[in-house]
Amino acid sequence: MAIDNSSAFADILAGLADGSVVPYLGCRALDGVIDPASGRAIPADSDSLILAMNDGKPMAPKLMYEFPRAAMNIELKKGRSSVSKFLDRTYRDTVWTTSALHNWLAEQNLPYVVDSNRDTLLQKAYADRPHTLIVGLARIGGSDYRFKLFQNDGASEGGHYRAIEQGDVDVTLPILFKPLGTPLPESHYIASDADFVDYVTELMGGFGIPAFVKRMRQGKRYLLLGLPLTRDTERMVLSDIQFGAAQPAGWALIPNATDKEKRFLAKLGMEWVSADAADLLVAAAVDAALAAHLKRVGEARVELSGGLPVL
Repeated sequence: MAIDNSSAFADILAGLADGSVVPYLGCRALDGVIDPASGRAIPADSDSLILAMNDGKPMAPKLMYEFPRAAMNIELKKGRSSVSKFLDRTYRDTVWTTSALHNWLAEQNLPYVVDSNRDTLLQKAYADRPHTLIVGLARIGGSDYRFKLFQNDGASEGGHYRAIEQGDVDVTLPILFKPLGTPLPESHYIASDADFVDYVTELMGGFGIPAFVKRMRQGKRYLLLGLPLTRDTERMVLSDIQFGAAQPAGWALIPNATDKEKRFLAKLGMEWVSADAADLLVAAAVDAALAAHLKRVGEARVELSGGLPVL
């Protein structure tokens, strides 16, 4: 059963404010983002990504089941670089509109955000401030780890990323974790079945997440925003990233959760909220308006009392 939205939103907003709640973005967090030149929605969910990758044409039903399966098919036929080039065209070379959700999250000065999409909107929203970027990697040689670290100086226009090692991380900076990749500052993606097999295996083995994040994430609660949980891929990645979460482990905002999703959330100790990211933004706006009103009332009372406390 879904919990009361108003109560959940109050707890979520309080947790975001004190840093104990970690937003975890899924494909529906990109709802409303379009290419202003064509009006085309950004490909984000499995079906839209498959259609965009295959020139707008559906693939065989067994390949339409999930994007990693379709990407594996393209990789076997045309090479791994073909999938990466498609994702570069989609997320690096196409201009997309901004997102109210991403901009609002950036305004909250959150210490840690997980974004399981492959776009750059959140990075651009954080470009004006120093931050640490963690990018997931798969099927690489020369390293035991399945991530790459970058630090953004937040100083130059749009910020500038430089690659860093774990020992060089400034743990006081906000952390953006892009487990499935991004084209900026370098193109790295987790896309095909083979990518996910390697990445999830290393996540389970402890090599997919930096040591400083493993320490920092203990006891955190998570806020799932726009993340469908109907496929094993999303569930496996989420399970490993939120390892060590508090209990209850957080909330999942899913308007019409399936029974399968509800069972999985119960297994993780997460509460289902029948709402979406837009509902959260409305609740946040109301909360901010109320706080501003109470502040004005308090200031007016102090002014009327000549600076003396008003009982």
